[in-house]
Amino acid sequence: MVPPTLSRTPAFWSTAGILLLVLAASGVPTPLYRVYQEQFGFGPGMLTTVFGIYALALLAALLVVGGLSDHVGRRPVLVGGLLLQAVSMGVFLGADSVGWLLTARVLQGLSMGALTGTLGAMLLDTQRPDRPLGPLANSAGPGIGLSLGAVGAGLTVEYVATPTRWVFAVLAVVLLLCAALVALLPETSPRAPGALRSLRPAVRVPRPQRTAFLTALPAIVAAWALGGLYLSLGPSLVASVFGIDDHLVGGLLVLAMQGTAAAAAVLGRSLAPERAMVTGASVFAAGVAGTIAALVSGSVAVLFGSAVVSGLGFGLAFLGAVATASAGVAPAERAGLLSSVFVAGYLSFSVPAVAAGIAAGIVGLETVTEVYAAVLVVLALGAVAGVRLRRRATRAGRAPAPESLAA
Repeated sequence: MVPPTLSRTPAFWSTAGILLLVLAASGVPTPLYRVYQEQFGFGPGMLTTVFGIYALALLAALLVVGGLSDHVGRRPVLVGGLLLQAVSMGVFLGADSVGWLLTARVLQGLSMGALTGTLGAMLLDTQRPDRPLGPLANSAGPGIGLSLGAVGAGLTVEYVATPTRWVFAVLAVVLLLCAALVALLPETSPRAPGALRSLRPAVRVPRPQRTAFLTALPAIVAAWALGGLYLSLGPSLVASVFGIDDHLVGGLLVLAMQGTAAAAAVLGRSLAPERAMVTGASVFAAGVAGTIAALVSGSVAVLFGSAVVSGLGFGLAFLGAVATASAGVAPAERAGLLSSVFVAGYLSFSVPAVAAGIAAGIVGLETVTEVYAAVLVVLALGAVAGVRLRRRATRAGRAPAPESLAA
């Protein structure tokens, strides 16, 4: 007997819940990195490698299967991704060396690569036409999910005797339940031909969306690069630079940035896409400049204040960037386009953070963070300049050259 499928609204919110769960699972290791450092005896370079290998595995999966659900259907890709995510939780549960930790992160990254674009496309597919919340859910989801995972894991580390056992065992069970729930979701993909061809690694941005994608790119890069720094080295920064050893405080720093990012995406949902991106990038630049001030002054209060302001800018800028890049995209190309957005995001999320971890072992974490923040301020201001260039070209009655926007 074929199980009944959910109607549009319950399917949308069920998909949003699954997205939050897998994002929370990806944020769980952040407060645990220092625990693993103490257990396995590795430095900041290896820490960011453990962090970065997840994002690189995710990118590999995005490039290969990011648009697969446009061809074979959303549900098969969702089930496969959730089952692989549950397996990665099992490997985390039994990890007793850096090698197993790296293996768990690779499996988690591969599963997230399969799930990210597919869940994002499902949200766009099942949103109500009169209430399009898909871009909002895609923009606010990372902030909410990562915050829940980081703070929940931080609380577990502080107050539970065997934190890794509780965290990963519970997540594995819940992920298996979600895989079963997928059977109730409607199949929304048109199932276009060309599934094998879609597996060739490629970043697929449909031609009509390319100019908008390039306009949004600097905002995506800046925002996700800061997220990578906070999620990989944030707890170490709090401990080594500001002298606070409480694992929960590192999770709260992630919440201060990622949580306010989610709140900003909700509050700014009625703004026009380009206005949201410009406002967000400007606020983001001010917040990241505050991070430099916190490092110079040694003030924890300024650090948390700058994280809140940066998060507000992150949420608005990424909301505007996703809405700008995906405006008018055809249903059969949604997963591929969203995968391209997240390819740019996760490259920015991982590569700079790994470089920062390696450099921190040479010149110190504080110096690296100051330089990192200064580069992000320049990128955010570049996003503002790109939008203004596009507006000026539009008023002049011509499309801006992609080369100008890329510059």
